[in-house]
Amino acid sequence: MTENPRSPWCLRDFRVLFASSALSHLGSNIGYVAIPLLAVTALDAGPGQAGALAALSTAAFLLIGLPAGAWVDRLPTHRVLVAADAARALLFASIPVSWWLGTLSLPHLYAVVLLNGCATVFFDVGSQSVLPELAGREHLVPANAALVSLMAGANIAGRGAGGFLVQFLTAPLAILSGSVAYLASAAGLTGIGRRHVPSREPADRRRLRADMAEGLRHVLAHRELRALALTASLANLGAQMINAVLPVLFTQELHLPAGALGAYWAAGGLGILLGARLAPRLASRLGHGRTLGLAGLWFAPAALAVTLLGNGPWLWVAGAGWLAVMTKTGIDNVLGVTLRQHLTPGPLLGRMNATFRFLLTGALAIGSALGGLVAEAAGVRAAVWVGAICLAGAFLPVFCSPVRMRRDLHAATTPSGRSAVPPTDEM
Repeated sequence: MTENPRSPWCLRDFRVLFASSALSHLGSNIGYVAIPLLAVTALDAGPGQAGALAALSTAAFLLIGLPAGAWVDRLPTHRVLVAADAARALLFASIPVSWWLGTLSLPHLYAVVLLNGCATVFFDVGSQSVLPELAGREHLVPANAALVSLMAGANIAGRGAGGFLVQFLTAPLAILSGSVAYLASAAGLTGIGRRHVPSREPADRRRLRADMAEGLRHVLAHRELRALALTASLANLGAQMINAVLPVLFTQELHLPAGALGAYWAAGGLGILLGARLAPRLASRLGHGRTLGLAGLWFAPAALAVTLLGNGPWLWVAGAGWLAVMTKTGIDNVLGVTLRQHLTPGPLLGRMNATFRFLLTGALAIGSALGGLVAEAAGVRAAVWVGAICLAGAFLPVFCSPVRMRRDLHAATTPSGRSAVPPTDEM
């Protein structure tokens, strides 16, 4: 907490968003561990089915990501957030109910993760789009650092707790606890002030398509935004190829308990937390863009250590590599998100964020499916190797772009990425 009267922590709505997001991320991370473990251990899912399950959890961003951004730019944001968390609570609750009734099946899990992903689309786009209004653009670095730290803490607590809840209480009860967390988040979000209502009215389909195209052009025509999107997409692709097959690798090849998988994923959350805390200091000392570029050189090659995953000390070596590469992710999540928010006018924030989520989470869906396919064709270890190589080189688009030359956030740029006129309040 800071005494600066213009700090985002002095704003009640920002505190409400932060607290509710904590519960929402906790529920998501418990489900992240518990649902695939339930599929593998109770429903005998193989590598391909585990990959399909992971792919469906993120496929919604490919299906509805772009139109969701256009709608978020029109709808009252607090209502979008409340509805999204309420829907996720009901979907998660259906799994333990079906389990206790003896009717749970893989198609049920497929449907839940797909529909849960649809709700997540609206929650993620809405929460990122309302942040500049809640915190003020001049305080986006500390606000994003706080939210990324929160996400990392939820990764540590949620994934660690998810693994141990599955191990000691069974997967259905773990998933039920995630449902309760979502419900509590929805209740808290009803406290966000109702002033966050877009001025634009809903338009017809033709106008909706034009709005979506405008958001795509804004991202893809801008050299810095395009580089940020490509680097993050490649990182997500590689990371998800690895994550999609880890439940099979841990349980069927290494014969490790569910708690070990939860702890391994929690190490990644610790890395994101470390990166989020380092990001403002590094940006202040080295420059905003230079930090984004150098973080890749420092941390991304550590992804190759994940290929050494095994029993005994090799589990610790792989965990250390995962922690290091997720430290880079934490830095990117603070500085990259802040930069793209600064480079986008207010009326385009929803569509810009939706375009990024479409590309980034679409890469997760493709990575999940690709990881399952490679594992089926060449083995789980091969999928881990391919994902690690992709993850290790993902920083290159940003490193080779104008982003690396940017000293601060406040120099406006043209769509080509070159310096332009001094920024206005819209940037």
